[in-house]
Amino acid sequence: MHVPAALGFLANGTFLAIIANGIIGISLVWDKVLLNRPETKSLPNYIFWLGAISVFGLLLIPFGFHMPALHLALIAMAAGATLLAASWFYYAALKTGEASEALAVTGGFAPLATALIAIPLLEKPLGDTSVAAFALMALGGFVMFASEKFNWRRVLPPVLIAAFLFGLSNVLQKLVFNSTGFVSGYVFFTVGTFLAAMALLVRPAWRKQILERSEEAPPKSRLWYFVNRFISGVGSFLIFLAISKTSPAAVAAIAGVRYAIIFAAAYLLTRLKPQWLREDFRGGVLIGKSAATALIVAGLVLAASYGGGGAGAQ
Repeated sequence: MHVPAALGFLANGTFLAIIANGIIGISLVWDKVLLNRPETKSLPNYIFWLGAISVFGLLLIPFGFHMPALHLALIAMAAGATLLAASWFYYAALKTGEASEALAVTGGFAPLATALIAIPLLEKPLGDTSVAAFALMALGGFVMFASEKFNWRRVLPPVLIAAFLFGLSNVLQKLVFNSTGFVSGYVFFTVGTFLAAMALLVRPAWRKQILERSEEAPPKSRLWYFVNRFISGVGSFLIFLAISKTSPAAVAAIAGVRYAIIFAAAYLLTRLKPQWLREDFRGGVLIGKSAATALIVAGLVLAASYGGGGAGAQ
């Protein structure tokens, strides 16, 4: 697709991933605040609406959609369903741990999982991103979670499952985008996410939670939930666009940006609005997370100087 000179930044996967992860980081802190409230605490209800609103991806059909081969359509739908499954475990970890710690664990493992899954499936697993830049950004995610003490047995299992499923979804998306283009792949991807959300209604206990919690939630809670879903949706759309431009492993590594945002936002809320969110930012934790943020920034600078993130990475 031809990109006008004024919109040339849209062809740079690294830039798109940075902007997307900044937006998602803000949204995830908001999610943590909402998940602490009784009216939005049900995980099946939360994930159902997260997937259900993905149906709006069909709005892209007039903008270059063409029917792909059946196997590619199925792979795209599988990637969408896998992403929703990953989100289930991701938000389960978010509910059980502190916002910065639970999400930062995923930030360390997800890029590694994506790279390992990409090795046998993609010609260039890291695209045009240098190994050193990728390593610095992934290391930042690991340092972020290593700086805290938390219940490993409770938080780590859902995080590891989420990291693997995110990696698998990222690579499947890239395989489809390489063959069909962005719009066609994205449309079927969102169909898969929507169908996976509808599948949550099959289990009676989950269906009851989804329907009852949706009715019980006050209008203000529903409004803020969907406002946040719109913000998260914009970030997610830019993530998919970034994956179509560069390697999924590089995009996953740049997710360290969102954890730096989460760190900063959680710190500010703990200081300014502790009734919304309260986290541990004692000396050692603050130093560790600051060091992790520095590693992520260093990785981004190295990636930019190396020239990674352009279009065409396979």
